[in-house]
Order: sequence, then C-alpha cells, then structure tokens
Amino acid sequence: MGIFDFFKKTDKVGKDSAIDSKELVQGSKKDASAGKEVVTKLSFHPEWNVPQEQQYVFRFLANELEPLKPNQLSLAAISIEEDARNGAWHVKAFFRSSLPQPIELGDIELILLDKDEKRLASKAFNFKELGQIPAESARPWVFTFDKNSIDAEEVPEEGWKIAFNLISLRGHQLDLDDTWKKQLPQEQQDALEKIVKDLPKLGKKEVNFTGLQAKLQDDKSLHASVFIRNGNDKAINLEQLPLEIIDANGKMIAKGSFKLDPVLTVQPNSTKPWTFIFPAELVNAEDADFSRWTARVVQ
Repeated sequence: MGIFDFFKKTDKVGKDSAIDSKELVQGSKKDASAGKEVVTKLSFHPEWNVPQEQQYVFRFLANELEPLKPNQLSLAAISIEEDARNGAWHVKAFFRSSLPQPIELGDIELILLDKDEKRLASKAFNFKELGQIPAESARPWVFTFDKNSIDAEEVPEEGWKIAFNLISLRGHQLDLDDTWKKQLPQEQQDALEKIVKDLPKLGKKEVNFTGLQAKLQDDKSLHASVFIRNGNDKAINLEQLPLEIIDANGKMIAKGSFKLDPVLTVQPNSTKPWTFIFPAELVNAEDADFSRWTARVVQ
C-alpha cells in the first residue's frame, strides 16, 4: 500500500495539537508579526509525485486546518487505519509549522491521546524522513505505531489527537520537594541537579532507587538519602515502601517499611531525593562499609 492510498475523500481534519517552536527548535527566529495568525500552505515531500486527484484530496483537507499562532509547530489529526495483518496503527496527520523559515527535525517521540487525554500509544519517529519543512506550511504524513507501542485495545472514536511528548523532550529533571527547596541553599540544589544529569539513563518505564548519602547518627539510627528515579511519562505515587540498605560488602545494614503520608509523588521523567530514617532497632551497622551502598526495594 502506497502512502497516497491512506488518504481518502471521506477523511476529515480532527484535533490540532500545537506547541511553541522553542520546545523543539533551538535558536528559532521569532516572527516580527507576533500577533498575526498564520495560515499554513500545503507542502508535499520533494520525492512525492502526487497524482492530480490526490492533490485535490490533500487540498481539501488542508483547507480545513485552523490558522496557527506565529512560531508554532503542530500536529493536526486526520484518521487512524488499523493494519489487519500486524495490528499496527497508521495515523494520518498534518505536521505544520508557522515559523518564518524552513526547518528540519530529528528524533521526536509522539503520543496518541483519546478524548479524555488518556494515552493510547507512544513511539519515537525520525522527522528527517519528512524532509525539510518550508516556512508556514503543512505537510501530510502517515505515522505508523507498531502494535508493541500501542496501549489500547481498539482504535479510538472521535476526539483523539496526536501530540509531541513534551515530557520526553524536556529531558530527565530533578523533582525537588518544597521542604527540600526551603532547607537547601541554591548551591546545593544546583549540585543535586548536576548529579541527576550525570546518572545513567533510565528505561522508558523504569523506576530506580539510587543511594545518595547514608549517615549513622549518635542514637544509632540510620539516615539514608535516596534518589527515587522515575523513567515513566506518568507520575508515580508511593504510599508504602519496604526498603533495605546494603553496604559495599553486600551486608544488609538496615531494613524497614515506610508508610508515606502524605503520599510521595515523583513526577514523570524525574528524580526525587528523599531521606528515610531507620530507627536503631532496625539497623545492624557493625563493621558497615558505606564507601559504596545500595538502596533496594524489598519484594
């Protein structure tokens, strides 16, 4: 099936998902006519040889597009066609730019959301395949989501949209609780940000606990500060956490279960530092070696 076979006369333009271009394009020039709406012009990939009848279909769809604000990038949904052979979803959409200059993009993760903003699918696409996008233009494209990238059981009804995954775009960040922000000087907050930036990259759905600092107190209790790392693009909520601390020799130094009230929330694609206090009766720190240690969730 060729790309033109996906677009039909019965297609209609659905929801539009627009973002400021600075989210994706470094150093993009600002349009002087800041308040003026931009009507995007239809643009075909330079390698396409579009039959006359198909041009009519594309022009009809392009005429349905709403104007954009200056300096925006947008994905305008058209329709989804499920592949009966492998369960993939072929998502038809316009990629649009209201920038005053041409752009060419790289790898970008896209998500499909239903009418209630529930995620249906997510996948990274190489936008270089779309070619250079002229200034103030709209280019039709088919984004194919493989079956293993789809979380839903069936193709959504009306109201769905295709969007840029901004959580993925902004990179992994430090999620510092307000209590920590109040207690730590800016210099220490900056140091934590640098540590988080230098940590190994997480998997997309990985949750990881990494030791930050462990201190034995005079009362024999153990204060263990841990990085709770969330690789998901959704927040996680921790209510009960069974945790053990293992020293450099593999010896269990402390073990306890913590009830978190209020619930501890770690934002999407973020790392939150938190301190867990093990009372003396839960600590066995004799000959402990904290030159390297691990925080481990007890299964």
